[in-house]
Amino acid sequence: MSTRTSALDAVVFGVDVQSGDVRGDAPSYALVVYDGETVDRDVVSRRKLGRLIDDEEPAIVATDNMYELAADKDQLVHFLGSLPAETKLVQVTGAEQPEPLSRVAKRHGIPYGKDPMQEAEAAARLAAHNVGHEVSAFTDTTEVKVSRGRSTGSGGWSEDRFTRRIHGSVKRRAREVESELEDANLEYDSEVREAYGGYANAVFTVEARPADIPVSRSRSGDVRVEIERTRRDGIEFRPLAKRRDHVVVGIDPGTTTAVAIASLEGDVLDVWSSRTSDAADVIEWIVERGRPIVVAADVTPMPETVEKFRRSFDAAGWTPDRDLPIDEKQHRTRDHPYDDDHQRDAMAAALYAFDAHEDQFDRIARKLPPGVDRGEVTARVVAGEESVEAVLADLEDDDESAEEPTEHEPRELTEEERRIKDLKRQVERLQSHVGTLEDRLAGKDDRIEDLEAELTVSRREERRQVRKEREVSRLERKANRLERERDEARERIEELEGKVERMKALWKLDHSNFSDVSAEKEGLVPVKVVEKFTKGAIREADEQYGIAVDDVVYLRDASGAGRSTAELLASFEPRIVLKDGGLSDVADEILFEAEIPVGPAGDVAMQEVDELAVAREEDVEAVIEDWRDRARERELDRKAAMVDQLISEHRAGDNEV
Repeated sequence: MSTRTSALDAVVFGVDVQSGDVRGDAPSYALVVYDGETVDRDVVSRRKLGRLIDDEEPAIVATDNMYELAADKDQLVHFLGSLPAETKLVQVTGAEQPEPLSRVAKRHGIPYGKDPMQEAEAAARLAAHNVGHEVSAFTDTTEVKVSRGRSTGSGGWSEDRFTRRIHGSVKRRAREVESELEDANLEYDSEVREAYGGYANAVFTVEARPADIPVSRSRSGDVRVEIERTRRDGIEFRPLAKRRDHVVVGIDPGTTTAVAIASLEGDVLDVWSSRTSDAADVIEWIVERGRPIVVAADVTPMPETVEKFRRSFDAAGWTPDRDLPIDEKQHRTRDHPYDDDHQRDAMAAALYAFDAHEDQFDRIARKLPPGVDRGEVTARVVAGEESVEAVLADLEDDDESAEEPTEHEPRELTEEERRIKDLKRQVERLQSHVGTLEDRLAGKDDRIEDLEAELTVSRREERRQVRKEREVSRLERKANRLERERDEARERIEELEGKVERMKALWKLDHSNFSDVSAEKEGLVPVKVVEKFTKGAIREADEQYGIAVDDVVYLRDASGAGRSTAELLASFEPRIVLKDGGLSDVADEILFEAEIPVGPAGDVAMQEVDELAVAREEDVEAVIEDWRDRARERELDRKAAMVDQLISEHRAGDNEV
């Protein structure tokens, strides 16, 4: 088929069996391709028809009988499943009980002939005018299944690693599909079957048609993606054009206008009220829901506003004999929901008007032969005040009239002809009103597109601003962190610089002959700090900064030392041992025997720098002198004790003699 400029939104295929039997082998089809202006005709095989449908993806494949494309229901379902996502199968002759194609074509003014090619063209033209029913075997729910693309048996790797890789690939692809569904803002349910290393499969039930889902069928290596629409229990028929039945309308005018729609069977179809809508909005709402036969009010006489609506539809009017009381309106509308009193009053008017005409509606229905539009006849009888017989005769004359007009002399119109002329004017008026509404709708669509474009730009700018603010916040946090680190580093540097200066001073004190020590440093002596009076602490201090002969040693905790610990300290021959806490008797005795002075650290003013300290020379000398005084007293006490012991022993020997 050739590519061409289309007058319709899309191409329509009309199909009819040319020869053969669909239940037999190799039937051929008459194919008409209609784009609103041109018609292409061809005779094709079933296989070629399928290829053309796949290649051109027509909006509609139209036929007068769906079973000319499939031998039975199962084949029909398979054919529907093979159609492109945007292609519909349309049976132009009706739903479960189709009419003859000739009658449908005549009703809609479409050329018809009995040749298969002419029937295919008639089907295409009817479908292009929204005549017929879409044949559907699937719901608008789609299943997207992500599963293994190969068996988990032994591969090039060990079986465990091979299986883990496949399941991991399925899991990754399932998460990608889930993300794509989220981005498309689609509603879905998911069911996952976990397996070793990932997923064995994942099924997403999406509330959308395949064409609306941003995922396509695929199979690559370890993963396979399948897309299937959910089947219905049977075959469903959907009319291409929404049917507008004849109805009874109740209107309650005022500051708030309310409208209720009732069918010719007395069922309330819809109810609505508004404070802001004008007459055009009310008419538009009614026209979308039906063709009024009777327009009713709940008060008498009929309000002028309701009368204007009645005249605009050229419908019959109805009012009660007296204004309907509230309790009667409440009782009549008790089985139907409503939002306010205005809706209740409009609904009551419609239902009471139906009650008044119910017998008349039934009489008209009983007189109608099969296949006649009940609503059309009822409208002409009730609103046009014609008889049922006259309407039926007129309809029969229309069916039997020749296509070519006959010449006639001008004559005076009959009452029925004037009525027909008035009805034609009414149709033209309503068509003009419909055109106005369509123009208004197109303007609103354009406005919506403009607003959506502005919204897209605003969202893009908002996202850019959010990203900018987020980046600024991140940089501010980083700058604050770096400033804190800088301040902490500066404080640490100042602390270390002070420590270095103090260490330098201590080093000079400890490693010089004081000839290079400034005058203000004279009179200070370094002190070696030992944390505990243990051999480990003494050796650790010696390793860190060395303990030499004549050093001043400070025991921060002098308790608990034994003989070997005291002997270790004495081996360094310190000048003096300053202590906090009490020495053990053994340690005290050993240090005394080694003539090492021991004194309380509290008597010496010390300044500590980490493990080192400095003390005043005069304080140290004072402690040493104090120890020497105590040592002399202690030596005298020892000698006195020895003399007393000798005397005691001498006396004991004399007594024995």
